[in-house]
This record gives sequence, structure tokens and C-alpha cells, in this order.
Amino acid sequence: MKIMITGARGQLGADCARVLNETHEVMAIDPEELDITRLSDVETMVKYFTPDIILNCAAYSKVDNCETEKELAWKVNVTGPENLAQSVAKHGGRLIHISSDYVFDGRKKVPEPYAEEDEPHPLSYYGKTKHESEKVVRQTTDRHMILRTAWMYGVNGHNFLKTMLKLALENPNNKIKVVNDQFGSPTWSHRLALQIARIIDVNGQGTYHATAEGYCTWYELAGYFLKKMEVPHTVIPCTTEEYPIPAPRPKNSILENRHLKEKGINIMTHWQNDLDQFVNDFKGRLLSEASKEQ
Repeated sequence: MKIMITGARGQLGADCARVLNETHEVMAIDPEELDITRLSDVETMVKYFTPDIILNCAAYSKVDNCETEKELAWKVNVTGPENLAQSVAKHGGRLIHISSDYVFDGRKKVPEPYAEEDEPHPLSYYGKTKHESEKVVRQTTDRHMILRTAWMYGVNGHNFLKTMLKLALENPNNKIKVVNDQFGSPTWSHRLALQIARIIDVNGQGTYHATAEGYCTWYELAGYFLKKMEVPHTVIPCTTEEYPIPAPRPKNSILENRHLKEKGINIMTHWQNDLDQFVNDFKGRLLSEASKEQ
């Protein structure tokens, strides 16, 4: 099968390229190679490669910046997916679009999770763009799969874990304040790539949630990760109100992989198991990269 991956330089895009390339013909595309906000550019690329599947991992995911850079966020997160969906509607194939837990407001009482059928109500502009992207994809083509994930980390790109590691290495005695009243499921991009491959194998369609099993707070995640990395650290908990940032975050980002489980194709595991494997595989690389940034 021919699969075109947009946003191939990011955490998920890079892992999907590696995983899917083992069994499919993959064209992994960086933003410099394809501007998905330009329909003519998308048309040219699709006509050239004729993909069976377009996997859209491209997104403007700087959540706080989205509050001020609204035009850019809309173009990348809404216009781009709409262009890809139009291309699928015109030329055939399927679109797999990656969405987010930020489409929900997080007001459910922890640990009650959000299922695929729950009504979105985004708090931030980033969340709004991801919700709108889902709507334009559904309106444009029936041949789609929308996959919502959350709290993603990987060896490529920037993420919360790398930030915590860098801060701890800079000064082990420095007190790192981390929010302890937001809950979610840390999800390894490699595991998610394997899950996407499984969904492709069974010709999945519709909307899926795909996050790790179990949940924790950002504070608990930071402490667990730094302990596994064997890095001296001083992490202290704080509330959301004590750590003001431009974009509001959902306090409950726990998603239930209901549709994956109903179809018997859920391969997501507990977040601690994946994080243990992540550290085992990449500890040296993570430490080396973090040290170079200092």
C-alpha cells in the first residue's frame, strides 16, 4: 500500500514513517516539501505519488502560541486537513487525520474518561482548530479516519519529558514546579505508530481514541520519568492556577479507547510500561541531546 505521511519530521510522523515503511511504500514529507495549506501543492503531490492513504501528522501544536497566532494555527490545523480531504474526495484513497484531547473541556470528574461519542467543547484556540479540523474532514469525505490522542512524547522533536530532563540537568537543586491537577495518559509516539499500522491493516474508518492505558498528572509523570532516567531532581507540585499560561488546558484529558477495544484491535499498553521501554531504548540519546542544549 502507498502511504503519504505529512509532518514527517515530528514525533509521530517520524515514528509512523519508520513503522509503516516495514510493510508499505511510504512517502514521508516535511513541511518544507509540501505546504498542505495550499490546495494546488497538495494536488500536485497527490497526482505524483497517488497514495492509497494520506496520514496527516502535520499540525501547529504550540498551544500557547495559537492564542495569538490564530491565522497560522487555522491555516495549518484546519485549512490543511480540509485540502487533504478534498484531494481524497477527488482522487480516491483514504485520509487518516490526527486530532487531540484538547477538543474536550476536561470537566468530567477524574477518572471518568472521554469516549469517542462525547461532545467536544474546546477551551483553547488550539483545541478549537482541532475540533474544526475534524468537522471539515467529516464534511469533505466519507473515506476518513480521525484519531484523537493525548500527552504524546517521543524521541524526535520537542516534548514535556525533554523539557523536564533539560531543566533537571541544568540545576538538580532547582525546584521545578509542575502542575498536579491535570490528568491524562502519557502516550509514546512509537506505540501510537504501531496502533495506526494495526488500524490500517483492518481498514479502519471513523473516529478512534488512541492513548496509553492508565493515567497520571504532569507532576507524577515528571517524577516517574526523571527517576527512571536516574537524574537528580527536585520536582514540586502546583495547581493550574499557580502556573498561569496563555492557553487554558483541560483538567481531565483521559480518553477511553472504546472503538479500538470494540473492534479487538487495541494494542495500547499502560503508560508506565511504554515509558520504561522508552527510557531503556533512548536514555543515552536523551541525555546526550539534553546536555548539548545547555
